[in-house]
Amino acid sequence: MAYTETKTTSYGSRVKSSCGGIGFGVLLFIAGTVVLWWNEGRTVHTGDMLDEVKGAYVEMENPNKKDASLEGELIHATAMAETEDSLADTQFGVGAKAIAMKRRVEYYQWTEQQHSESKDKLGGKEETTTTYTYTKEWVSRPVESQNFKDAAYQGKNFVLTTVEPQDMFAEHVTFGAYKLSDSQIKGITSREDMELAVAENVLKQLDQSAKTAYERFYGVSKTTKPAAEPAAETAVVLSDSAKAVADSIKAVTDSLMAVAENKKDLEYVHQAGNMIYFGRVPGSPEVGDVRVTFEKVVPAKVTIMAVVDGDSFKPYKAKNDEMFQSLTMGKKSGEEVLQSAESSNNVMKWLLRLLGVILVISGLKGIFGFIETILKVVPFVANIVGWGVGVVCTVVGVVWSLLVIAVAWLFYRPVLSICLIVVAALLIWLFAFKGKDKVKDLINKKGEAPKA
Repeated sequence: MAYTETKTTSYGSRVKSSCGGIGFGVLLFIAGTVVLWWNEGRTVHTGDMLDEVKGAYVEMENPNKKDASLEGELIHATAMAETEDSLADTQFGVGAKAIAMKRRVEYYQWTEQQHSESKDKLGGKEETTTTYTYTKEWVSRPVESQNFKDAAYQGKNFVLTTVEPQDMFAEHVTFGAYKLSDSQIKGITSREDMELAVAENVLKQLDQSAKTAYERFYGVSKTTKPAAEPAAETAVVLSDSAKAVADSIKAVTDSLMAVAENKKDLEYVHQAGNMIYFGRVPGSPEVGDVRVTFEKVVPAKVTIMAVVDGDSFKPYKAKNDEMFQSLTMGKKSGEEVLQSAESSNNVMKWLLRLLGVILVISGLKGIFGFIETILKVVPFVANIVGWGVGVVCTVVGVVWSLLVIAVAWLFYRPVLSICLIVVAALLIWLFAFKGKDKVKDLINKKGEAPKA
């Protein structure tokens, strides 16, 4: 069920707020300009570093044997990443011999979503209607329901237990005859679900704790399984054939139990596969239920590009002080590794350019938005002016962004810089002069007398 809230903002408050937004708009404009400038320098420096790496790396033919001649060299090699370290989660008493072990936690909670719609009123007032809706879903953190807008949902959330997510990594991971660095170890992504075997006494303690939390919130235990009435003892005599069938059924049941021997169910805690579930019925979650899943990172073939540093590795430092090292899953050639790095650099370049342009345009709209707000006494006029201000801010923002990019590249790529300046000048010319000519043409056409 939706809950709505309506708020009316006076004309004076809106004008005051829009004037205050000028300062924020200036900050956005400056931030966008800085992002655009910095991004061009970052892109060029990274590109120059990758060009240097292309001619600097050598192949490590046999990672399983240390080669003193490769000390300090940038190498490219493929080998198995392996470990003999055992990792343990002391809270649940589970562990594995693995490169990493990861604990993930989710809570079943009521969540609040909101959607707002604003309408301008004659005289400059603004009426904002906010609709709040509530749904139950799995989230990574408990949700504080006391802050919900709808009083009917306040205090509806609780959790049977709280568990912190956790990542554990092996200290010693080998790469042939060498050891991987901490940053390289964290880059290995060969994840698998863990098969858990939690001790019965641990599960019973967790179950009792969850039961206490459940009863404290609900007041009483809502047990789904009523106690069975004791059955009257009756003597049953089976024939030889019926006994054989019964024995066969028991054998099949025992077999199924053996397959699912790691599945353990208590009243409020259930463990199967890689999950420990806190709740009465795992297939039908209630608010307050918690599920904890475990994954491990297993040995896998990886390809690295880094500098040999004794029996381990460190990043390569280019002449422009940019750092580079790479770890990718599977067997990759040196060309493939560097192509991937160049692609990532290119994607980052365009994402940051887009971010910079958006910040610049948003900043300009924040600076000049007060013009539209002042005219809100007549919403129809304000909307027309606002559209015009938006168009102008967008064009000016794009032109300014191109100029910033061009000037930044002027220090690194003069030819491309000149091309961008030409494009920016063309846009200015089209907007400033051609636009005026079209306006004059329209005026002249309207001034012409209609022919008889």
